[in-house]
Amino acid sequence: MTVDLFHSVEPQLVKDMIPAVILMILFRSTDLQAQSVSPPAELSVRLVNGTTSCSGTVEAFYRGEWSGLCTGWWSMREVKVVCRELDCGNPVAESRGPLFEDGRRGVTLYSSCYGDESSIRQCDVIGGPGVCDGGYYHHVTCSESVRLVDGAGLCSGRVEVKSNKSWASVCEADFDRQDAEVVCRDVGCGAPASLQGGLYGEGEGQTWDKEFQCKGKESLLLDCDTSDRKHNTCLPGNAVGLTCSEPDDVRLVGGGSRCAGGVERYDQGEWRTVGTEDWDQEDVAAVVCRQLGCGSTVSALPGITTRGFGVSCSGPESSLRECGRSDDI
Repeated sequence: MTVDLFHSVEPQLVKDMIPAVILMILFRSTDLQAQSVSPPAELSVRLVNGTTSCSGTVEAFYRGEWSGLCTGWWSMREVKVVCRELDCGNPVAESRGPLFEDGRRGVTLYSSCYGDESSIRQCDVIGGPGVCDGGYYHHVTCSESVRLVDGAGLCSGRVEVKSNKSWASVCEADFDRQDAEVVCRDVGCGAPASLQGGLYGEGEGQTWDKEFQCKGKESLLLDCDTSDRKHNTCLPGNAVGLTCSEPDDVRLVGGGSRCAGGVERYDQGEWRTVGTEDWDQEDVAAVVCRQLGCGSTVSALPGITTRGFGVSCSGPESSLRECGRSDDI
């Protein structure tokens, strides 16, 4: 038996029900609209084919599609912005990816970033789609769950840990030398040099609610055990500030001492010669001497290389990996 709803109830009740039915339909329609996926913003970036969500080959969304980046120069300033845009931690490494196949289209971007932008779109960007014959993909690695912020370079700053999709500072009472060794390794730096509460400010977010139990040999902070904090509060001035030494990835060879010789950098599993333009020699030399702790530059002479890559430095960088890098030479 069928029931005619609108004739089996009082007329006034029907009148009251109609707005409710209409409202229900409108709200449902709104829910469906909210669930629709908007396309990424123009020049958004992503990392693909990596071992984590914070590593991989850089792709940019341009004119309705994702394409690999092919550009001659790429510095840690750009990598730092990519890591921040993807809500990852510190830039750890950038390297040359595979060669673009002949005729393969990509996005050529010549970007100039200061390093503090929230996204590549905020940098000065010139370029567009084109054929990338002879170009290489860019591979980027960012730390995934820890970062150093408000420091002087990539290897110093306030320790922050990612927790529930937000970043939290760490209290000095919950952090020791073994924890510091793992953090420095996780962000691609050398051994810890100093550890002090409040050295790089307090931050504006929450405080990490766990205590790390690292043994010091772990590769990543996520590999460490944790326990509940012994202290319920973290007093002002106690957010951990950490300074790590620069990575041991640069050396001088053939000069008779550790502070003289041809410049080599450890890259993609091997030591490779570093080249630069004549006008940039003094700046590159200053950065190398600073990274090696060798004092001021005495002389910088041109050399000859058949296998290496080019770099361009401004002069104040803490390490060679912060400088711009060109394709292989």
